[in-house]
Amino acid sequence: MRIVLLGAPGSGKGTQSQRLVERLGIPQISTGDLLRAAVARGSELGLQAKEAMDAGRLVEDSLVLGMIAERLREPDARRGFILDGFPRNLAQAHALERLLESLRQPLDAVVQLEVDSRELVRRISGRRSCADCGRVFNLLTSPPAGAGAVCPKTGSPHRLVQRPDDNEATVTERLRVYDEKTRPLIEFYRARGLLQVIDAEGALDEVTRRLAQALHAPALRTPRRPVRRGARAKAKPARKKQAKRKSATRTVRARSAAKRSRARRTAAAPRGKSSARAASRSRGTRRRR
Repeated sequence: MRIVLLGAPGSGKGTQSQRLVERLGIPQISTGDLLRAAVARGSELGLQAKEAMDAGRLVEDSLVLGMIAERLREPDARRGFILDGFPRNLAQAHALERLLESLRQPLDAVVQLEVDSRELVRRISGRRSCADCGRVFNLLTSPPAGAGAVCPKTGSPHRLVQRPDDNEATVTERLRVYDEKTRPLIEFYRARGLLQVIDAEGALDEVTRRLAQALHAPALRTPRRPVRRGARAKAKPARKKQAKRKSATRTVRARSAAKRSRARRTAAAPRGKSSARAASRSRGTRRRR
């Protein structure tokens, strides 16, 4: 399944994308994550992107498109992908459309996550990410808990940090840029018959249910349970034995049915001439006596 999630900063695209990854087994492709990784590496692309990101501006389309094209060609994206936060403007949407046509991987659905602006500011102020694995949490709506409280990279509790572009000084600018540049995509994808709009406020599980409904993806409601190879290997001999027993039972039943059928035919068959003569002689003998 090839999906685009649209929504303002703080609408829950990252959290819902992670749930899609767990349930559908396809990768999440976030331009923000790709760019932050480039910044952490100190690459030329990262240095060019850092200035715009710190100021709350959009990164140049040419840089983003190059990274997206490279990522979509990787093997794990062949079965499908979730684009989180891309495209962000009409130019990127047209470029993505051309790219996917060349890859023969057209989009299946585009979902717009709608959240009130005041709620967006509240959510963004509580957002944190792990400095080691990059997983995104929210101190207000989805804090680390249970098995998810341990970082898969370090085996220790997540080291939560606030992204530089999540501070209140840049939130207002980011929301303004979103309204100006990204909202026009709603009509762009509606015209192509791909758009679904859901209310992304409320309990996390409820939003996930709405997303599943919009995508017509019942698999979202119940995560897939991995089957261990050992368990699968043990199951095969058991299935073979069960199949043999069933086959033997069917054979015995078939033979018994055949015997009963022959017995009924024999009992119902008319008597031949020799039988009739023998019966007549028997009656004559009784008369003479």
